[in-house]
Amino acid sequence: MKDIKCECGHLNPEGTILCEACGKPTENETSQEKLLDMKYEGSARRSQTYNKTIIDKIWNFFSSVKVGIWIIVLLLVSSAFGTIFPQVGYIPQNIPAEVYYEQEHGFAGKMYYTLGFHDLYGSWWYLLLIAALGISLVIASLDRFVPLYKALKTQKVTRHESFLKRQRVFGQTTVENTETELAKVKDGLKNRNYKIREENGNLLAEKNRFSRWGPYVNHIGLIIFLIGAMLRFFPGMYVDEVLWVREGETKLIPGTDGQYYMKSEGFVFETYDSDSSDEVFESAISRAGEGAIASNFQTNAVLYERKGDIVVGAEPELEKVKEHAVKVNKPLKHDSYAFYQVDYKLNEFSAMSFNVENKETQEVYGTIKVDLNEPEKKYDLGNGNSVELVSYFPDFILRDGEPDTKTRVPDNPAFVFRMITPETTEGEISLVAIRQNIEPNGTNINKMSFAGVETRNVSGLTVRKDHTLWILGLGGAIFMLGVIQGMYWNHRRVWVQTRGNEIWVAGHTNKNWFGLKGDINRALQETSISIPVDQVEQEQESKKEKAEE
Repeated sequence: MKDIKCECGHLNPEGTILCEACGKPTENETSQEKLLDMKYEGSARRSQTYNKTIIDKIWNFFSSVKVGIWIIVLLLVSSAFGTIFPQVGYIPQNIPAEVYYEQEHGFAGKMYYTLGFHDLYGSWWYLLLIAALGISLVIASLDRFVPLYKALKTQKVTRHESFLKRQRVFGQTTVENTETELAKVKDGLKNRNYKIREENGNLLAEKNRFSRWGPYVNHIGLIIFLIGAMLRFFPGMYVDEVLWVREGETKLIPGTDGQYYMKSEGFVFETYDSDSSDEVFESAISRAGEGAIASNFQTNAVLYERKGDIVVGAEPELEKVKEHAVKVNKPLKHDSYAFYQVDYKLNEFSAMSFNVENKETQEVYGTIKVDLNEPEKKYDLGNGNSVELVSYFPDFILRDGEPDTKTRVPDNPAFVFRMITPETTEGEISLVAIRQNIEPNGTNINKMSFAGVETRNVSGLTVRKDHTLWILGLGGAIFMLGVIQGMYWNHRRVWVQTRGNEIWVAGHTNKNWFGLKGDINRALQETSISIPVDQVEQEQESKKEKAEE
């Protein structure tokens, strides 16, 4: 690429429309418009100059604002589709995702899973879209920022006459003493907080140039925010898991890589009652019913840490770290983790007892107790009597005529027992569920009769760890600074040049022309220089007058 040499002596990169130094239009400026296109100061952008290599084509593709907008649209549409069905983290964990979506939502669910919408924010193509948006922001910013910065840094005070005449705000006035008038204009612009540069009896007054960088500060903030969002998928940076722990149970905490365990020493559930409540809430309590509105629910938790390495099949050696009553908005915090009380389940079945008895004589051979969370395979009652647990369905349901379970939570437990006695050495099969006792192989001599149930309360805790929050906050803060920077200030420039006994005044701003014209009018109040005209408004008025004629 060859540089373009202007008559002022400045070398401009090929593709430049206006000389970066004096503003004279180059041969590339073929516009027939009366006013100059001042976008990026008419400087050459890389995407509009180079288009030969594969790198040029990639750069040009991502530098396009349209491409960036389409990437944002695709992200928004994808995110919307991701809300149609539950994400994989919110479906029953005992059923494989590929089975659940097709089973619950048919063909639509199957396609939802196949296309990766079930784990949208962790899918490779969604992360690729986020990365593409980041690349687009970086390239589009560099493609515009670098030439704009160079042009503003290189600009001279003395500008070519065609540059001044083709500014939107322009005026020329014949005066008796140019030096006196120029000094008055200079003082007027200084009073308006303009920075003044002088050259050969000409002035360049400029203020709020920093506002031009507002959009690029926005982009920096967005890029940092996107980096923070993508870091959430790196191990150890972000954890958002759910832990259900029963009273008396010690359970491995998900998302801690086997390092921490939690035990529930007990669950406390308290409610409002009409005697102790405020009068304001009495009517609400009476409508809901006594004891229906929770005033407090908490888990008396003990946090343990594993000592030593993980040995497969061996019981972990645990060391108590902390005790804490976990309440709503009062989490247990340790080592960047926070454990929040978010849910509970009262009186979940924990164990059931059954008697093995003769149906005719009602003689009881013994009683078994089934732990619903860790049931045994065989129960020995002595004297040749025993019970084998053939199948266990924690949440019993008949599916196509066959017994099955909806979840692994014992909400509606059912069992298939084999009862063995000296009289029935081959064993008798019995399916026992709540209020059901089915003998699939015919009439049995013995039966399993319900003898009792034990319940426990269950705590629902959210496990949180977030090392990306400060990055997201920093990105958001920088973005807002860019918004304020570009929204509440605007870059204003005023050129004042002497041409013989004439003074030319031209002005440009990236927005808020009313404010620029107000500054110029006030700066010229103490002078004999005519107020420059707004050529856009002048042309509109001229067209309006012709239309009226």
